[in-house]
Amino acid sequence: MLKQFFILCSGADNDILEGCSQGEQTKYAGIGATVFFTAVMAFIASAYALFTVFDSVYPALFFGLVWSLLIFNLDRFIVSTIRKRDKFGSEFLQATPRIILAIIIAIVISKPLEIKIFEKEINTVLLKEKNAMALENKKEVANYFKSDLDKNKTEIASLKSDISKKENEVNSLYETYITEAEGTKGTLKLGKGPVFKDKIAKHNLASAQLDTIRKNNLAKIAEKEKTAALLQADLDKKLTDTQPIIDGFDGLMARINALNKLPSLPSLFIMLLFLAIETSPIIAKLLSPKGEYDFKLEDLETALKATIEQDKYQRNLLVKTSAAMHDKVYEDIAQDKNLYDLQRKKATELLELQAHNFVEKQKRTL
Repeated sequence: MLKQFFILCSGADNDILEGCSQGEQTKYAGIGATVFFTAVMAFIASAYALFTVFDSVYPALFFGLVWSLLIFNLDRFIVSTIRKRDKFGSEFLQATPRIILAIIIAIVISKPLEIKIFEKEINTVLLKEKNAMALENKKEVANYFKSDLDKNKTEIASLKSDISKKENEVNSLYETYITEAEGTKGTLKLGKGPVFKDKIAKHNLASAQLDTIRKNNLAKIAEKEKTAALLQADLDKKLTDTQPIIDGFDGLMARINALNKLPSLPSLFIMLLFLAIETSPIIAKLLSPKGEYDFKLEDLETALKATIEQDKYQRNLLVKTSAAMHDKVYEDIAQDKNLYDLQRKKATELLELQAHNFVEKQKRTL
């Protein structure tokens, strides 16, 4: 049962192969098994690749099955259409387009499995790229809000500086009128004289101005700090919203690019392995000697070709013979005097009728 299934996979004519030896049947069963397991590998590779795209099992399994059936049909077609020739060069020339197609299929099949085999290394590369993208994104978002934040900070610093300057002025006036009262500076007279009163009046005025400035500026500072908090919240929200996009940088194309950044030698060996698997049915058939099945198949094909060519020749000969006979028959008829006189009489009557009709039309016109 399994042997018959693999023979079916090889694309060989079962009716012809049944009359061949067991060794010939085993050879084609081996070729069919290679075709079948190549399709199985195609299913595994494509299902994993599509799982990275859809992130769902069922679509990946469905499209993976479709892809594997396509590969199975192509491989079966390639193997079944190769005909053994008397010269290896002609056989290889016949198989060259099929080998090129097999190479393309092998590359397509091997790439997803390479991604799975080197998954840990690829994850490391992707992690570095995600971290770099996150830092770059944070820098770009910060630059976007930088002008507003810097302006807000400058305005807050300016308001605080106004308060500080006024405080320093008030403290300086306070020290001035105290030292005047103590007689250590100014007029150097102890007591609260006219100069002292003038200086304390300036201090009180500056203190009142300080209270007004502090009240107004603190209100403005609170508003600016509220604005700064909103800007910072928008910045944090922007970073939060863009982070899932960076975290989702894990698709098929990203993994292929990450794989290309790894050493190429291991990937090359895996690709060569799949290339050997994919081309093994073709190579096996090219290298195998011309067997019993090939002779019987060639006999049937040449017999059918000879029959078709013979039928075509007979049909062409029949057409030529029939045409020659008809030419001779009509030549004999043309020489019959009675037929000639009858044809002459009828032609004369037709010409007379045409002449009468022409005259009548001319009369009606006049």
